[in-house]
Amino acid sequence: MFIPRYLQLLWLAPAVVLGALEVNLDDPESIRAAAKLVAEDVMTYYQGNQPGHIPGILPGPPPDGDYFWWQGGALWGTMIDYWHYTGDETYNDVTLEGMQFQVGENADYAPKNWSLTLGNDDQSFWALSAMLAAEVNFRDPPLDKPQWVALAQAVWNEQAGPEHHDSDCGGGIRWQVYPTNRGYDYKNTIANACFFDIGARLARYEQNATYADWATKTWDWIQGVGYIDKDWNVYDGGHVPYNCTDINTQQYSYNAAILLSGASYMYDFTDKSQLWADRISGLLDGIERVFFRNGVLYEPSCEGEICSTDMLSYKGYMHRWMAVVTQVAPFTRDRIMKLLRSSTEAAVKQCTGGANGRQCGFHWTTGMYDGVTGAGQQMNVLGALSSLLVHEAKPPVTDDTGGTSVGNPNAGSHSPSLPQATPVTAGDRAGAGILTVLMLGTTIVGTLWMALD
Repeated sequence: MFIPRYLQLLWLAPAVVLGALEVNLDDPESIRAAAKLVAEDVMTYYQGNQPGHIPGILPGPPPDGDYFWWQGGALWGTMIDYWHYTGDETYNDVTLEGMQFQVGENADYAPKNWSLTLGNDDQSFWALSAMLAAEVNFRDPPLDKPQWVALAQAVWNEQAGPEHHDSDCGGGIRWQVYPTNRGYDYKNTIANACFFDIGARLARYEQNATYADWATKTWDWIQGVGYIDKDWNVYDGGHVPYNCTDINTQQYSYNAAILLSGASYMYDFTDKSQLWADRISGLLDGIERVFFRNGVLYEPSCEGEICSTDMLSYKGYMHRWMAVVTQVAPFTRDRIMKLLRSSTEAAVKQCTGGANGRQCGFHWTTGMYDGVTGAGQQMNVLGALSSLLVHEAKPPVTDDTGGTSVGNPNAGSHSPSLPQATPVTAGDRAGAGILTVLMLGTTIVGTLWMALD
């Protein structure tokens, strides 16, 4: 679709976006009013505060609902940013409840009941929201509950452990936590980039070089294995049996965005080093080339085809993480804010669907609602609107600049994040024998029944 040049330059002039959501992008109060409506619509997808439902998660996982466990963590990060940028405390209670309910038995965001599908990236998305809560001084949990920084440290400590970092492909962590899970043989960008980002943010918050050393090592591995190429394309991953050389060249916006976030925190931690400044600029070159069409965020991996429920939430992460980059790496501000403004304008224009006439779709470049609603689509637009308020908000705090969250450098490090074998007793053997007979009998009966059916 041809877009006239003057439309590409709308960020330079006052812009009133008219439609179901009416918002003046030059008026912070107007942005807050629109964001409040979108936040209300986001939370209509959350049922965890209703009787009979599980706090902290969106309906799922499939086939019980559309959403996997990790998107609950992503939801709360979106709502924490919404509170931070707008000051609206409406959803703070439910956010605190949801974040705490899912910490798991070892306070490491690895609940046993989600182990069959638990990826390192899934665990990390909850840790990212916990780290965000610490950086923006979101309400601290009661003292007898896990604290935000300690939760992020628990996840980071476990992922830094030797059982997560093997020598296959020269290093890096795997996509899945457990060897029995499908995808355990895949080492992907998002799992490693989340570990990188959490480490960079902990380094800055705690002023601890150990986290920074690990972040540098992780970046070097991601780039060295070929997941970031010389043109700043960011690819998805590779398989261990092929020494990670069978690179999946699909590009997903959240991979590039989380690397950009971590690089900006490393830039700040290293006192504005040129090395990290160059990496930030390179990533921005790739992001603008691959993921923005005429200034509007676009997901090339699936737009024009079919986007999974996961993919339908990626745009919000790009907006949110690019916004905070402008605070910790201020030299990026003009370039990033230009993109965020034009993209937000397009995002809001297509929010004309649903029963209330203001639900949002996913395809922002068309200017029209695409007919498909969901939590991810609403989170995207909420993240976009919130991102335009970033420079009215305090930058991320540290332990030395007003942070109130208490850390625990040993958190999670003694937690059995991988299945632990227990000694087999005589009773176990006897029980196993009985179980085998019962299972064999059931299998025979089932086979006969299917044959006769």
